[in-house]
Amino acid sequence: MKTQLIGAIAAATLALGAMVAPATAEENFIVVQSTTSTQNSGLLDAILPAFTEKSGIEVRVVAVGTGQAIKNAENGDGDVLLVHAKPAEEKFVAAGGGVERFDVMYNDFVVVGPAADPAGVAGMKDAEAALGKIAAAKAPFASRGDDSGTHKAELRLWKDAGIDLAAASGGWYRETGSGMGATLNTGIGMGAYVLTDRATWISFGNKGDHTVVVEGDPELFNQYGVILVNPDRHPAVKAEAGQAFIDWLTGEEGQAAIANYRVDGQQLFFPNADMTGDRS
Repeated sequence: MKTQLIGAIAAATLALGAMVAPATAEENFIVVQSTTSTQNSGLLDAILPAFTEKSGIEVRVVAVGTGQAIKNAENGDGDVLLVHAKPAEEKFVAAGGGVERFDVMYNDFVVVGPAADPAGVAGMKDAEAALGKIAAAKAPFASRGDDSGTHKAELRLWKDAGIDLAAASGGWYRETGSGMGATLNTGIGMGAYVLTDRATWISFGNKGDHTVVVEGDPELFNQYGVILVNPDRHPAVKAEAGQAFIDWLTGEEGQAAIANYRVDGQQLFFPNADMTGDRS
């Protein structure tokens, strides 16, 4: 009887271990709130397996506009924030939503437009002047209109160009309220100009007769940053695993992975993390 009891206890212990072990393994992941550009460009799919192989930590990405990603992080829905709107990122940290912000990489924005180029902006390197010509010609322009990093940059450029979009909304200026890929599809379908990040444009497969018409303005610089969501505010944040990802991404291996990612032979993102800082 005693032997049977011991055997039953042993079997139960093994069964319990079998149930607990997979659950523990499944919990070895972090959630990264990021942008559609890092996902649509293929960057994250390309570099994340290397981090997972080294650390054993799976990275689950929520790809939305930067504004929504920040809101999600403010609600504690994620461990790490990887976006591209530096003023908004710094505000997020200053308000206690994040621990510290680090530069990761950069590329640039471009304006793409149809072959007909109704506003005559092809070849221009002054983004504000080009937007002014588009507005003056009332040429179709498709905006994301979704509070993303790209949308924030676009609104800044329109403001600097002195263009009042309120009067134009619904006319030549169309807001899609969608991600970058969907907005490009809409813009190309209606023969409109679109501001897009270069990485998404290079990766985009439905270009039609659209080409890059405005580029090279320093105002089109596009910086990405990474932030650990504040575990003091949100205790469920996986701070250790999240920081391990940040350290990898801004360290030698992550930066090399970013630099080596190419589409059609073109480098999409350029690493610029400060790897000399103390992150202890």
